[in-house]
Amino acid sequence: MKDPAPGIPPELAAVESPSALSCPVDMEVDARQLACPLPLLKAKQGLRNVADGGLVRVLSTDRGSLKDFVSFAHLTGHNLEGFYQQDDYYCFVLRKPPGKVILK
Repeated sequence: MKDPAPGIPPELAAVESPSALSCPVDMEVDARQLACPLPLLKAKQGLRNVADGGLVRVLSTDRGSLKDFVSFAHLTGHNLEGFYQQDDYYCFVLRKPPGKVILK
């Protein structure tokens, strides 16, 4: 595995791939230009609206999202399936685990 770019958590570097931008997903959330904590809140809304095992792609320009999404996945049991840094934004792909209820 290559060394992660500065500031990229190793959990994201492990799943980094340009395919995160184009893989099939159940929902895409465009949270670009929104400041913390809105990208994560929008992601949670998206995850509430997909079936178990569903994929949500989140686009964010907020640098704080890098740590927020890693922490969220760790604390809630969601899987970070993909990540990519594209020019001026980040792309995260999250999988909703079976039986997971997303609280508001």
